[in-house]
Amino acid sequence: MQKYPKKYKKIFGRRTLIALMILVQIVLLSVMIFSSYQLGWLSILLTALSVVTALHLLSSSDKSAFKISLVFLILLVPLFGGAFYWVFHFQTGSHGFRKRLKKISQKQKEQYEPSTDALNRASAELPQDKKLLSYLQNTAAFPVYQNTQTRYFPSGKEMLTSMLTDLEHAERYIFMEYFIIEEGVMWDSILEVLKKKAAAGLDVRIIYDDMGSLLKLPAGYAKELQSYGIKCKVFNPFHPFLTSLQNNRDHRKIAVIDGKIAYTGGINFADEYIGEIIRFGNWKDTAIRLCGNGAESFTIMFLQMWSLLTGQEEIPGNYLPSPKFAAVSDGWVQPYSDSPMDRENVGEHVYLHAIDRTQRYLYITTPYFMVGDEMIAALKYCAKSGVDVRIITPGVPDKRMVHFTTRSYYRELIRAGVKIYEYSEGFMHAKICVSDGELATVGTVNMDYRSLYLHYECGVCLYRADTIAAIEKDFLDTLPYCHLVTKEDCKTNLFIRLMQDICRLFAPLM
Repeated sequence: MQKYPKKYKKIFGRRTLIALMILVQIVLLSVMIFSSYQLGWLSILLTALSVVTALHLLSSSDKSAFKISLVFLILLVPLFGGAFYWVFHFQTGSHGFRKRLKKISQKQKEQYEPSTDALNRASAELPQDKKLLSYLQNTAAFPVYQNTQTRYFPSGKEMLTSMLTDLEHAERYIFMEYFIIEEGVMWDSILEVLKKKAAAGLDVRIIYDDMGSLLKLPAGYAKELQSYGIKCKVFNPFHPFLTSLQNNRDHRKIAVIDGKIAYTGGINFADEYIGEIIRFGNWKDTAIRLCGNGAESFTIMFLQMWSLLTGQEEIPGNYLPSPKFAAVSDGWVQPYSDSPMDRENVGEHVYLHAIDRTQRYLYITTPYFMVGDEMIAALKYCAKSGVDVRIITPGVPDKRMVHFTTRSYYRELIRAGVKIYEYSEGFMHAKICVSDGELATVGTVNMDYRSLYLHYECGVCLYRADTIAAIEKDFLDTLPYCHLVTKEDCKTNLFIRLMQDICRLFAPLM
């Protein structure tokens, strides 16, 4: 069989086909919109539907920023805006996904009952964080744990070294769930260990997001992994059709070894995360390792996603260590995840609690900063109350339009006393938050609309853990490589400010 050169595969490959099919759909939609003015009485009905839809959205309980963006778009094309909204809103795929996830979550809650004793003790020791502890365990179903040793990694290289060692020592199973996997030095070194462990009979499973890895992996990569004995599922395979379901991506980063060790953070499996290739300058990122009881929650998170993708029921008790694997405790930990399929904005609540409880200083790093009025108001109030609030964002952006919009938030925050820094060395991809040296969170949740409301995310809260000092030190050690943004830096001409205001209007859709 004749093999075509790689350049022809790129031209006629899956990615090009997807782009062409989306382009065709956009052209057809445009033709429909411009020709619809000849529809007479039907155009009046469609316009009326758009007006009713806009009124419905304004009275709904959705976030105000989403409502304003959607209403603006609907009324911009009133002939089809309302109709398109309801077509996307009632898609069977989205509703089916939501029902399956609710059913799986309910079953796993019945099978795994968290300890109320641990919650009571943690609440007594941590009165300032009692609300978050109770919310995450009682409402979001994420227990708080002691008997867990944590280790923070200020770089991808340090995390990779530790992870490879842990993978080599795996005895029963390895579960991995990542937004991006890309062939290269980092992934190849991990894959070699996974292949060896799968051949030895271990249960090795991989989940990766199709959108995140679309331009990173060859088509049919899941089958290649399966040929090595590695079970693999692709989250929400990308299809070239305009659909709201494609908005919901699996942005989580989870690695679990034997239910005893777990990793999370901002680091994906691609070479820029370990400095093997340079993209957008120096890539700054972080991760955290849990060893002990706290790893149980990440095991359950993975199994829940696996059940969602395969339709197979997984019983958590079959995968958790028995007896429980307890490490020397260095504080309290509470892993959590967030789903766009419910009304619980867990990631947002974690950030808002950290802001609200702070008395002395609050340190945040985030690659994107596009948030709602509640978060802006909370940060401004915190700074105006005398708290030292510092936020680090990238100096070198990976998405110029998003970075342009991020900068539109600087002016009002700086006026309120918030210190904004841009990481001059390159791209800041870490997602950390530290409050008064007593509470910290490390995870995958960016401070933008996609992470807070549209994506599957995860993280871990640390309460009075020794590792918080290491997270805080990393933040302070990064500041010398940052530029402190001043009021003068925020002065722009009228045109740029207008463009930023327009971009900010559509920030929830970016």
